[in-house]
Amino acid sequence: MNTVATARYDRATENVGNVVHLEHVNLTQPDQRLATLFYVVGLGGTRDPYLMVGTGNMWVNFGRTQMHLPTRGAQRLRGRIGFVVPELGALAARLKRVAPELAGSGFAWREAGGAIEATCPWGNRIRCHAPAPEFGATELGLAYLELDAPQGSAAAIARFYRDVLRAPARVEPGRALVAIGRNQHLAFVETEAPLADYDGHHIQIYLADFSAPYLWLRERGLITLEPDAHEWRFQWIVDPADGRRLYQLEHEVRSMKHPLFGRPLVNRDPGISNATYVPGCDDLRARY
Repeated sequence: MNTVATARYDRATENVGNVVHLEHVNLTQPDQRLATLFYVVGLGGTRDPYLMVGTGNMWVNFGRTQMHLPTRGAQRLRGRIGFVVPELGALAARLKRVAPELAGSGFAWREAGGAIEATCPWGNRIRCHAPAPEFGATELGLAYLELDAPQGSAAAIARFYRDVLRAPARVEPGRALVAIGRNQHLAFVETEAPLADYDGHHIQIYLADFSAPYLWLRERGLITLEPDAHEWRFQWIVDPADGRRLYQLEHEVRSMKHPLFGRPLVNRDPGISNATYVPGCDDLRARY
């Protein structure tokens, strides 16, 4: 006899919203040498060996995510970038090693609250965590962005992501939380401090339903760029209730048919050297 089992789980926790992946943050920087020391040698990322290998841009892989670092004047994210790294102890040792070569820049780092907080040579703030259940199976990657937002904007920002981009979003005291994919999120944290002027930095996301948010934004004149069939961009987060402009942050929006979606990314093991090399262990995944 067939019976209906009593529910044992909250099935809603398994839902994935329309924003399926936060792949990269794009911040321009003026010096590839310093960027390499910080993002590759220090943080332990891997410069992509196939794309953007010249001096005009550099893509740095962190698991399934990237930092894009075009060579121009420095941009600063208005907030903090959150990464997961395999080992905080190894990260601390690397940051100590690069510190002398980054002296005189904006570089700094410290251990705080069970994480490591670092500042890039141009003032961008990074918080690195060890793998934890809240990050799912991620051993290395971009986990979240914590963005400074104007006072009183959190509820309307959550409405925008929930109603327009169709991402799960909720409001907590003083902040909006937007769920992305399986284990990533955006946090818009209200602050009384004046926000720096927006300087053009951007984030890149993939959408499952690519057309409905596009049509909503296009009808309101909010689409800023349409380079091809797989991508469009917008800059203003607005309140769906009245169109009020809330926060400026360019979103590079790609479809899941984009040629780069799911592209395998090379991730070296930053702990190996020619003196400690073990055959077959070049790739970080060989250790886990």
